[in-house]
Amino acid sequence: MQLGYVTAILPDADLKQVFQTAAQIGYDCVEVMCWPKGKATRRYAGITHIDVHDLDDAAVQSIHDLQQTSGVAISGLGYYPNALSPDREEAALAVEHIQAVIRAAAHLGIGTMNTFIGRDWTKNVDDNWPRFLETWKPIIELAERHNVRVGIENCPMFFTNDEWPAGKNLAHSPAIWQRMFDDIDSDHFGLNFDPSHLIFQHIDYLAPLAEFADKLFHVHAKDVRVDRAKLDRVGVLAAPNEWHSPKLPGMGDVDWGQFFGALTDTGYNGPVCVEVEDRAYEGSDVDCLRALNQSYNFLRNYVV
Repeated sequence: MQLGYVTAILPDADLKQVFQTAAQIGYDCVEVMCWPKGKATRRYAGITHIDVHDLDDAAVQSIHDLQQTSGVAISGLGYYPNALSPDREEAALAVEHIQAVIRAAAHLGIGTMNTFIGRDWTKNVDDNWPRFLETWKPIIELAERHNVRVGIENCPMFFTNDEWPAGKNLAHSPAIWQRMFDDIDSDHFGLNFDPSHLIFQHIDYLAPLAEFADKLFHVHAKDVRVDRAKLDRVGVLAAPNEWHSPKLPGMGDVDWGQFFGALTDTGYNGPVCVEVEDRAYEGSDVDCLRALNQSYNFLRNYVV
């Protein structure tokens, strides 16, 4: 496996600094954020370390040179919008940019891009399904033509009241993954697996690794702490931010020994990228670097 980090934690760094940071700490790879240029209101969104609309041959060569000189690879390109938003303009822009990121991954010779399915959070799964198929069949066909695998992160995107009641990403449970992969049967359509999102849904985060072993394209290493006292007060129907907190690996409820034991049993030998979303490490650039160092030191027990 290769140990890496998601570059969203360094929003003000340029791409060279992203690679330098990875090399100095000892990371093997980075998942590079490729949002459209411009600000975004959501945490960790709107970060552009590679502008896929300004990717000529010279830019591609420069990125190859950065990888070569730093010894750090790109595990995938990341962009996480809502391609099924009820705001049709927002959804259309998301789809267009997902397609651009797929083409950029092919141009760079990178085999993976990671994203969300999206969702109209005001509708149930069945009522979202026709639009899911209409939107995603052409996207995966494009990925097949460019030989790029699309890894869907399993985050529900339901944390705050504006995402109530169903969240903004359909692909949050094993039952839905199976339905997705049955209806869009492609070797280029799989998962960017994050165990933390299953824990706060009270889903077994180990069993799906074996069930979806052939769909594990990329892995995020993020932990989560469920505050049982608060959960007992507000219940699972409350916005999850009221009773759970994302944490650095080793500081929450994921049993990482069991996780990596189950992951290695599947034969997975790809990237595992730290995704820092721990508010205790957001106070400064120094805190962000401390989070990357601390996560590296912990996870090197499992990824060598």
